[in-house]
Amino acid sequence: MHDDRRLVEDRLDRVLRERIRPAVHRTTVPLGVEVWHVPGEPVPVAEGLAAPYEPARVGDVWGRAWGTSWFRLTGAVPADWAGTQVEAVVDLGYDAGPGFSAEGLVYRPDGTAVKGLHPRSASVRIAAPAAGGEPVTLYVEAAANPLIEGPVTLLGDTETAPPEPMYRLRRADLAVFDPDVWELTQDLDVLGELMHELPMDTPRRWDVLRAIERALDALDLDDVPGSAAAARECLAPALAAPAAASAHQVSGVGHAHIDSAWLWPLRETVRKVARTCSNVASLMDDHPEFVFAMSQAQQLAWIKEHRPEVFARVKEKVAAGQFVPVGGMWVESDTNMPGGEALARQFTHGKRFFLDEFGIETEEVWLPDSFGYTAALPQLVKLSGSKWFLTQKISWSQTNPFPHHTFWWEGLDGSRVFTHFPPVDTYNSEFSGQEMAHLVRNFRDKGSANRSMVPFGYGDGGGGPTREMLARALRLRDLEGSPRVDIEKPAEFFAKARAEYPNAPVWVGELYLELHRGTYTSQAKTKQGNRRSEALLREAELWAATAAVRTGFTYPYETLDRIWKTVLLHQFHDILPGSSIAWVHREARRTYARVAEELETVIDAAQRALARGAGPGAGGTVVFNAAPHERGGIPAMGGAPAGYRAVGRAVSAGERPDGGFVLENGLLRVTVDRRGLVTSVYDIAAEREAVAPGSAANLLQIHPDLPNHWDAWDMDSFYRNTVTDLTSADEVLLTHKDDPVLAAVRVVRSFGSSRVEQSLTLRAGAKRLDIETEVDWQEREKLLKAAFPVDVHADRSAAETQFGHVFRPTHTNTSWDAAKFEICAHRFLHVGEPDWGAAVVNDSTYGHDVTRTVREDGGTTTTVRLSLLRAPRFPDPDTDQGVHRFRYAFVAGAGIAEAVREGYRINLPERSAPGDAMVVPLVAVDHDSVVVESVKLADDRSGAVVVRLYEALGRRADFRVAAGFPLASAVAVDLLERPSAEGSAPYEVSGDQAVALSLRPFQIVTLRLVPAVR
Repeated sequence: MHDDRRLVEDRLDRVLRERIRPAVHRTTVPLGVEVWHVPGEPVPVAEGLAAPYEPARVGDVWGRAWGTSWFRLTGAVPADWAGTQVEAVVDLGYDAGPGFSAEGLVYRPDGTAVKGLHPRSASVRIAAPAAGGEPVTLYVEAAANPLIEGPVTLLGDTETAPPEPMYRLRRADLAVFDPDVWELTQDLDVLGELMHELPMDTPRRWDVLRAIERALDALDLDDVPGSAAAARECLAPALAAPAAASAHQVSGVGHAHIDSAWLWPLRETVRKVARTCSNVASLMDDHPEFVFAMSQAQQLAWIKEHRPEVFARVKEKVAAGQFVPVGGMWVESDTNMPGGEALARQFTHGKRFFLDEFGIETEEVWLPDSFGYTAALPQLVKLSGSKWFLTQKISWSQTNPFPHHTFWWEGLDGSRVFTHFPPVDTYNSEFSGQEMAHLVRNFRDKGSANRSMVPFGYGDGGGGPTREMLARALRLRDLEGSPRVDIEKPAEFFAKARAEYPNAPVWVGELYLELHRGTYTSQAKTKQGNRRSEALLREAELWAATAAVRTGFTYPYETLDRIWKTVLLHQFHDILPGSSIAWVHREARRTYARVAEELETVIDAAQRALARGAGPGAGGTVVFNAAPHERGGIPAMGGAPAGYRAVGRAVSAGERPDGGFVLENGLLRVTVDRRGLVTSVYDIAAEREAVAPGSAANLLQIHPDLPNHWDAWDMDSFYRNTVTDLTSADEVLLTHKDDPVLAAVRVVRSFGSSRVEQSLTLRAGAKRLDIETEVDWQEREKLLKAAFPVDVHADRSAAETQFGHVFRPTHTNTSWDAAKFEICAHRFLHVGEPDWGAAVVNDSTYGHDVTRTVREDGGTTTTVRLSLLRAPRFPDPDTDQGVHRFRYAFVAGAGIAEAVREGYRINLPERSAPGDAMVVPLVAVDHDSVVVESVKLADDRSGAVVVRLYEALGRRADFRVAAGFPLASAVAVDLLERPSAEGSAPYEVSGDQAVALSLRPFQIVTLRLVPAVR
């Protein structure tokens, strides 16, 4: 019997490949071919249609890497084809799978987009049925997108890609489509894959095998079209056998996971989206049961702008209920590294786009491919008005299988969101037999639940679902040996899944991906651009809103809206993580520079208006503090004349007898030895040493960094087996020796082909050592870390995340603990004992690790390290090469409250503007654990002030929010600035223009403050 099975499988494979599939388009005539090669970047459709075409033919080469060629295909349907279904079949020369090869979009002469072309969908319907004699003219905008493969490639940028053509036009025909042969192909595909997956000893497997055998016997190999119906009759009983009553229930959702940038630039994604949306709209015309879900408002905004005729088709299908916007975010963002306010704005801008364009309140947060999920997300999901969360990437974890597929996910503040993680383990399903069998075996909630989702369709520009996938889904609707398949909307799946499994298990905290840990560090300038842009946006909104209320300054609504969308786009999960081609990151650096320049202009104009006050202003300088905490006499989120600035005790500096220097400011005494290493940071008030005995802080270390897979994405744990400490110094020099405000030591080191220059600075009144680092990084496949061994016994670390912090173990008790050998932190990472601790704060670094060792004296050293730079070769062979500048600081004697404060301060340095006015903050809070995250004017342009704040220390807080202006009313709103379901009644405003609030640990509240009419 085993031999029979293999014999039938091999026979089926060959007959399908050599006889049946070719017979689907058996009768053909060639189309005439003309071509225009675009000399530069892609052109508008009208220009492509009107271009000067030249004669061409099948077999011609075309397309340098990233180039575009327009093909004009002409012909006529033969008269004797009347009554048949006629299609054009075009092979652009595909050499890889959908989304990773040449792609095309077909247009009619009037500029109407028809359908995308890719390796698995190369046909375009001409007539069904044909009258015979119809003239045919099609235009194909063909994109020569290269296949980007490692370990090193120059194809990832137009500046390095070779100029030679990459593709050869292989086919351009009119063909008769044979529906009987096509249907037979689908029958055999489904039953053949089912047979292969069924256990050997089940009668059903052998029933299917014999049915296939009979069908192949009935097929005339010399006349496949003429015998297809007879072969199908042999298969009909096997296809009609119903599924078992206990069969797993699959909700199929059409999908096309399109990375907004990855192995292609942003501009190509615009075209990938147009091709895919054209495909699915065309498919919906023939299949009214077909439902397609699409996330990422940015992608729909692109086609609205660049392909309005495609967007019109999308709106038509949205209205029909077939095209379903999901996700509620501007892009499928990384969620580890975007700041809290940015993550909130992902929902604000995403959901508002879907509401404005389609009148749809999206309820599903759709993030299948991001590289782990912050514990702040459940609360933000709820505050955005969404209900459900979907992920797939957790299936990629290397060490520990995630224990659930359907569960409640609980975030930092206790908010819970119903979550599904499809057991099919792909967001690009084809409804294959292997996938269906895998999801049933893999489903981890058996016995309690019996339902899962399958997102199906080719992604990455592959065009989404195909008619073949819909045919498989139809056959799998009720088929013995397989799960039942229904195509339906995501919301329908989630409602059914929750009703079936209301008491699903709870997962508390972050969804840490045990893979792709290098994404916290790769492409440092992209990450720095993001962090800097977030800080500048905070300042621009804060000072523009303050100036608008105080001086009548014109609030730049359009400018801020546009810049926010640009920054949110670059938080996409292959841009901010550093896992895109060189072209993407080259453009990102330029974009961040433009963003910074524009925001600096807004900030400067608003601060100048505020510094002058109501009049022209006099001589002097006003110091501005954008941080949410008071700083040296300057109020939080306010400003004061420079004379109000409190400096603190003067800093002293002196040489040590054995070389090196000692810096002191009355709070800390810092020792830097002759190697330029920090051997002591002494907390004077606590009478406690921060640096572990025999160790040195700010120790730069180099590791080899060649992961087994996924260069830019991964860091494998074995990198730690080899380390080189950078202890040799070219120069150790005391600077600012006689400056009472600060003292600094300049340290220069050379290593490999690189050079690093650091300034170790102690400032008056500061309980932190600032370290400014400039690295000329010329290493390859190396990792640069900065180590701070702290003399504390800490079994966990606290890392800032959005709107709070998360605790992670510093030990490796379990495989779950050990897997977190590289972690993400935002502005601070803290370790400590109950009464004393230390923090490392930074202005642009995300990757960290924390380890514990027991010393010979019995004490414990807890070492915090920042991951500063990597140098992977794929997909960008020059990742991080060049000059980088970082700021980080070591804060001694710090609790988490101090870590929060210093983290904001290092990211929001003071500014000054000419003038002499006192700038009273628009809002102030009176509790040290409550942080104001943003202050802005309301998006509805009513003049109301919107304030977002949160509890930062993980404890309850009763406090007051005081407005710096006459206050008419105050109400809690959601992220879209609508009255929130929870606590939407207006707060009572006291006589001193304040409202009283209570927050639970890590709770976020957004307030709408309406000024009283003057």
